[in-house]
Amino acid sequence: LVKPSPFCVFDEVDAPLDDANVRRFAGALRQFTSDTQFLVVTHNKRTMEAADYLYGITMEEPGLSKMVSVRLEDAESDTESEALEPAAAPGEEANGAGPVGV
Repeated sequence: LVKPSPFCVFDEVDAPLDDANVRRFAGALRQFTSDTQFLVVTHNKRTMEAADYLYGITMEEPGLSKMVSVRLEDAESDTESEALEPAAAPGEEANGAGPVGV
């Protein structure tokens, strides 16, 4: 009996990969998204392109950090300024956005 983990965190696991292997990595994650949510910490643009949601920290003013979220499906149809919005507090959903997924 195999029970998949409901939540996995990957921190920069794609850093040593070339573009072809990043695509394979993203495809492998996609195969498991029906049973598992993934939080992927990355700076790789190709990995970010495969995500459903992006969360980030920005510093508009020195010493003042702000968390932003982007639902990529919405970002494709909206302008960039409309897609960026403050993220919800922990335990709340941001703008109807569901779980973090790749």
